[in-house]
Amino acid sequence: MKQGFSENFLWGGAVASGQAEGAYLEGGKGLDTQDLRYFDTAWDRAKRDEMRNVNMTSEIFEKALKDTDPTHYPFRWGIDFYHTYREDLALMEEMGMKIFRTSISWARIYPNGDDEEPNQEGLQYYIDLFTECHKRGMKVFATMLHYGIPVNLVLKYGGWKNRKLIDFYVKYAKTLYQYLGDLVDFWLPFNEINCARFNPYNGCCLIKDQEEDYESAIFQCTHHQFIANALAIKAAKEMLPNPMVGGMIARFTTYPATCKPEDVMQGILDENYKNYFYTDVMARGKYPAYAKRMFAEQKIQIHKEPGDDEILAENTVNFLAFSYYMSMVATTDPDYEKTSGNLVSGNRNPYLKRSDWGWQIDPVGVRVSLNEMYDRYQLPVFIAENGIGAYDKLEEDGSVHDPYRIAYLREHVKQMKEAVKDGVELLGYTMWGIIDIISCGTIEMSKRYGVIYVDRDEEGKGSNKRYRKDSFYWYQKCIASCGEDLE
Repeated sequence: MKQGFSENFLWGGAVASGQAEGAYLEGGKGLDTQDLRYFDTAWDRAKRDEMRNVNMTSEIFEKALKDTDPTHYPFRWGIDFYHTYREDLALMEEMGMKIFRTSISWARIYPNGDDEEPNQEGLQYYIDLFTECHKRGMKVFATMLHYGIPVNLVLKYGGWKNRKLIDFYVKYAKTLYQYLGDLVDFWLPFNEINCARFNPYNGCCLIKDQEEDYESAIFQCTHHQFIANALAIKAAKEMLPNPMVGGMIARFTTYPATCKPEDVMQGILDENYKNYFYTDVMARGKYPAYAKRMFAEQKIQIHKEPGDDEILAENTVNFLAFSYYMSMVATTDPDYEKTSGNLVSGNRNPYLKRSDWGWQIDPVGVRVSLNEMYDRYQLPVFIAENGIGAYDKLEEDGSVHDPYRIAYLREHVKQMKEAVKDGVELLGYTMWGIIDIISCGTIEMSKRYGVIYVDRDEEGKGSNKRYRKDSFYWYQKCIASCGEDLE
C-alpha cells in the first residue's frame, strides 16, 4: 500500500489566460467572448450572484462589442499577467512549484478564429512564457480552450453550434503543437467541458435569445466539442512524441439527501448527467446508453455526421482531470434548501460549512471523487483546480493572514493523500488561482483564491503589487515535504 505522495508528484498552481493576462488588445489579440462579460461595482450581492450564471443576451452582447471602455469588463484587464509573468513565475519558483497550469488564448493565436495564418506575436508570447516556466523548473500544463473563443466565430458562424468550428479549432490545436509542442508537458483541449450544460455562454458561447431550441443547441455544441477534443488527440498522436492529452470536467460529487430510494436513484442520475456523460464519451469513446433516455426526456436532438462515432472511439484521452470545489446533494424534494456553488446552485448539505460565497466545503468529497473516477476508468487522474474564494485583507505591513485558506487546503491535501493510499493514480494537483485573478463566476476581484495577493480592486485600481499571504508559506512547506508537513 502506498503511504503518501510519490517524489514525482506534481504540486502546482493554475490560472486562466482570460482571468489573468489582461492586455486584451495588445500583441495582435482579437476580442474573445470573455472580454464581453459586463460587471458593475454598484451591484449588490444578490445582483452579482444573479449575473454569475447570466444567460448572455443579444442586447448585452452587442452593447459590449461597441464599448471600448474596459472599466466594466474586468477580463479585459485581469492582473496584467501578460506583462508581469516573469515576476509572478519567480514567486511560484520560490514556493517550489513543480508544474504551472494556464490556458492559451485562442484569440491571441488566431484573432478572428478563421484567420489564414497565426499571429506570430501571440505565439511568441506563449513560447516565452513556457520557456520561462521550464527555466524555473516547472512543467507546463496547457489548456487550449478555457471558455473564451474569438468573437468573430460567434458573429460569423454562431459559435460552437456550427460544425465549422471543429475545423477552426483543430487548425488552432495543430498550430499549438507545431510551435509549443516541445514546451508543453500536459495538454487539455477543453476546460470543464460539462460547463456547456450549466453555463452555456461560458461553455459553448451561446446567446440564449437567438436559439429556438436552447437545450438541443447546448448539446449540439457539446457534440462538436467532443469531436474537436478527439481530433485534437488524433493530431497530437500524429505530431508529438508520447503526448499526454486529457479530458476535464467540473466535478460535482453527489450524495443522496436521504436513504430514501428515490433520492439514491436521483443521485445516480445526477452523477450520470452532470459528470459521467462527459467523461464516458472522452474516456470510453462513445455516448453512454443512459444518454438516450436523457435526450428523449429532455427532448434534445443532436446531429451527428457519418464517422463521428469512429472519431470518438479511436481517440480517447490519456488521463482525466477535474476541478473540485464542493459536493452536491441529490433529492426529489423540490422544496429542499438551496445554496450557491460552482457553475450551478445546489441543495444544501446540513453537515458542511460554507464559504463566503455559499460554496459547501467538503474535503472528503475529493477523496470520493478520486476513487470513483479512477475506479470507473482506470486512467491517471489530475486535480486541475481546487481552492477557496474568500475576502482577504492586506495589512499595512504587506501581510495577509488567511488561516481559512490554509485550513481548506490542508484538509483537501489530507484527503488526496488518503485517495493515493486507496490506490488512485493521482498525477498532480494545480491549486486554482495560485495568484489572485478575476473570479470567473462573479467577475469580482474581491473573490480571491490565491496564495499570492494582488493589489487591485473591483475597478482595476491599485498598485498591482504582489504580496505573499500566510498560505504562500504554508504551501511552500507542503510542497517541500511532499504533502507531509501540513501544519
